[in-house]
Amino acid sequence: MIRFVLKRLAGAVLVLLALSVLVYALFYLAPGDPARLACGERCNPQQIAQVREQLGLNESVFGQYLHFLQGVFAGRDYSTGTSVTHCDAPCLGLSYQNDQQVTQLVLERLPATASLALGAMVVWLLVGVGTGLLSALRRGGITERVLTVLTLAGTGTPVFILGLLLLMAVCAYLQWLPFPSYVPFGDDPEQWAWNMLLPWLTLGFFESAKYARLTRSSTLETLAEDHIRTFRAYGVGERSVVTRHALRGAVPPVIAISAVDLGSMFGGAVLTESLFGIPGLGKTLLDGVRTIDLPVVVGVVMVMGAAVVLANVLADLLYAAADRRVVLT
Repeated sequence: MIRFVLKRLAGAVLVLLALSVLVYALFYLAPGDPARLACGERCNPQQIAQVREQLGLNESVFGQYLHFLQGVFAGRDYSTGTSVTHCDAPCLGLSYQNDQQVTQLVLERLPATASLALGAMVVWLLVGVGTGLLSALRRGGITERVLTVLTLAGTGTPVFILGLLLLMAVCAYLQWLPFPSYVPFGDDPEQWAWNMLLPWLTLGFFESAKYARLTRSSTLETLAEDHIRTFRAYGVGERSVVTRHALRGAVPPVIAISAVDLGSMFGGAVLTESLFGIPGLGKTLLDGVRTIDLPVVVGVVMVMGAAVVLANVLADLLYAAADRRVVLT
């Protein structure tokens, strides 16, 4: 297992390097001048040239990328015009907009995204696995048909439409909750939970449709295997067959995909974060793209890539733990 993890981590480093190169290439193909945006509309050409020099945009693309790698592995110094700022490794650069260290910015926004992703995962596992299991056990009945329709509706409904419907129903019409406003967990845990409830439900319901289909198909496939029919022929109770044997074969793919989806949520929940005003990584990435803030974009994308790669490693380990037939190589 240790050898497998080390091999995957070595591959992760190569993936992240390739990802950073791709982001740099796309950035320089995009229209717009980050120096003009950082300086403001009233700046004259001389001021814009001065800002461009401070940001290091006068260097070649290759030179800027080498300095970025230097910051990641060894740290680097940045000139802010009147002073020199040292950024310790792993340094992802300084924002073009406010000279804030991107590493610090990412660490500030990471708890909001992590709380959204983990809460939504609990919702999609409870709703998706429960719905899929019930649909498989009630195959051919009215329950399965109703759940199938709901699953298809959930799959076809965009997440921002689902979020708007929940806001209108719960906050505006029924007035069960106030409109969400993000509160950090450390400031007030109770208010944090209440304000995160609708974002959790929105993202969780949206993802649960996929898990309902996956759980249903995996459960039906497991229930059709020979050993399940043997247990039933020997008079083993249906509840024991389902809980002790059928679920054991249906759960591993759900665990594996859930770990991957959890990793993709770190930066992939842009619409949910924007809709509910959650200051997470997805919203930070969107703001960075809009203002052509290369260090912020590269930093957030690197964190997203690392989360996805680590989630894939975790998914493989969990799958192997849940299914002894899987061998890690």
